[in-house]
Amino acid sequence: MNDKEYYMGIAIILARKGIGWTSPNPAVGAVVVKGGKIIGKGYHKRIGLSHAEINALKEAGARTNGGEMYVTLEPCNHFGKTPPCTDAIIKAGIKKVFVGMKDPNPLVSGKGIKRLLNAGIKVETGMLEEECRDINEPYIKYMKTRTPFVTLKLASTLDGKIASAAGDAKWITGDTARKHAHRMRAQADAVMVGISTVLKDNPELTTRLVMGRDPLRVVVDSRLRIPVTAKVLNLERGGIIIATTEKASEGKIKALEVRGAEVMILPSRKGVVDLRALIKALGKREITSLLIEGGSNVAASVLKEGIVDKIAIFYAPKIFGREGLPMIGRLGIKILSEAVKLKDLKCRKIGKDILLEGYPEK
Repeated sequence: MNDKEYYMGIAIILARKGIGWTSPNPAVGAVVVKGGKIIGKGYHKRIGLSHAEINALKEAGARTNGGEMYVTLEPCNHFGKTPPCTDAIIKAGIKKVFVGMKDPNPLVSGKGIKRLLNAGIKVETGMLEEECRDINEPYIKYMKTRTPFVTLKLASTLDGKIASAAGDAKWITGDTARKHAHRMRAQADAVMVGISTVLKDNPELTTRLVMGRDPLRVVVDSRLRIPVTAKVLNLERGGIIIATTEKASEGKIKALEVRGAEVMILPSRKGVVDLRALIKALGKREITSLLIEGGSNVAASVLKEGIVDKIAIFYAPKIFGREGLPMIGRLGIKILSEAVKLKDLKCRKIGKDILLEGYPEK
């Protein structure tokens, strides 16, 4: 790793601090360097607050003239909730800007770089681009499709079982893996489960095991069977949407609305909520990232619909055997060539468990 990659690496570490707090804006980190030393660091902390570049320039103070900036994403050149970062960079006398990746936002894409070049500032793009893109997977997809980046999170034994034959499914994975899963919730705009999970496990779907923002909670409940006493209806820990169909009882809808829940009526397919319609509806709410946690039926449904962008599976060092309940329900796959294939696999140890992550081939 050369010095330039080292400085961009610091910017990437800073950017990761903002994941889960800046949506629908991207998470961005910036570093100002002069004379071979870092004189300013910053990241975008929350939506509506100063961008990473501004925070880095503020920390650097009056020393910025003739310095260089390393930023994970192309600086903005338009007025949004904050003024253009390009103007601040030019005013600070920065002589060169290293950009990790261009911004896919049509309001920015290429315009920020062009503005800097026109001001006589040298610009180099594409440094550690893959790592920079990894930070903002949801933002990149949302800018292109206006729908959320969907991650399917599963937890199973080594032989792919989520519960014993008796239905005992609690705490398959260890404490460290559960905390990591809660951290994934904190980094997502919304977390979704099916009604079967609510009826069986009565989850809270909060981030209580870690420090972080509670996501919007979404329950897919085609027949509106959710009890009004369900823990997920605790509005002190984030909002709640119950996605159902036009056949839902008006009385039950009112009872849930009294509890503060939002009941979203969606089109149905074969009597159940149209998941593609739900994803589009969440996109209109500026939900850029959706974490799906559910049982085998939900997992099978979202995979069959082709709405999953990433799969994260926590494998516990346990074996249930044939009697256990499968991690994923029926997909209708009859031959090997039809199997769901994953690419760009990453594997790491989380406590005593193993986390496998990959992307379904479209």
